[in-house]
Amino acid sequence: MKQQINLIRQLQELVLTRDEHHQTGDGSHLDQLNDSIDELMGKLGTDARNLYNRLYKKSHIVVAPMSNGCCAVCGMQVPIAQKQQVYICEHFVTCSSCGRILYATESDAATYVKEKTQVARDDDARSVKVGISRFTAEDLLSADLKATTREEAIAELAGLMEKAKFITNADSLVTAAMEREAVLSTALGSELAFPHVRGVEGGALTLAMGISKKGIDWGDGEIVHIVFLSAIPVAVSAFYLRLMSGLMKSFEKAEARSSVIKATSQAALWKQLLKLTRTTIK
Repeated sequence: MKQQINLIRQLQELVLTRDEHHQTGDGSHLDQLNDSIDELMGKLGTDARNLYNRLYKKSHIVVAPMSNGCCAVCGMQVPIAQKQQVYICEHFVTCSSCGRILYATESDAATYVKEKTQVARDDDARSVKVGISRFTAEDLLSADLKATTREEAIAELAGLMEKAKFITNADSLVTAAMEREAVLSTALGSELAFPHVRGVEGGALTLAMGISKKGIDWGDGEIVHIVFLSAIPVAVSAFYLRLMSGLMKSFEKAEARSSVIKATSQAALWKQLLKLTRTTIK
């Protein structure tokens, strides 16, 4: 059964990747994604396929991690008996509230780690924050990435998240981000790349940003100067699409990209990011 759940998790990631590509891509990879989706569907057993199709009609998010004993999508507390069934994974366990298939997260997966008192203060602060400051902060920016490869760039930004105590285990975040890159590159032209990891539960969508002055070969000859790394709770996957779309709009003009690439300090980069996203990210 664990194999079937893992297949559905992979299927969900492909579907959400296709959703991203519909909104921000040029359509060149849709056939490839559709073929991969069809291939995974063919590997599902009859019961798994029927359950997946039923849930898919309601939402493209059909599986949810169990985080702190709750469904990470709807927040419903999972009964103790069901928790054990999720861990044992002998059959499908669905959330009694939203109906999604529950799975247990890996013990070394990155999670949101701020202390409860800090989370409360952050939540209070978030209530008055607007725009891009709801998702990132000055200490999550790097005006001069040292990376020469995409994995090194992702690792630098994941390190900022861990240092600022937004996540545990930066290494696991890097591994998951590179697995996502293997599905389809997150370089979307205009010198931008959007590596991301879904399923980082326990907090809010978190964004780190880095600038490579020299540029990084992201694969297929795509040179990237501006990298946005996101840690995304499953429940806000759809909202992430809007954030990414807003960032692309903010940096669609060459002069906008140049203004952040020229930033000489973290403070200068933060000031420019706030300026450029003032009207595109609410």
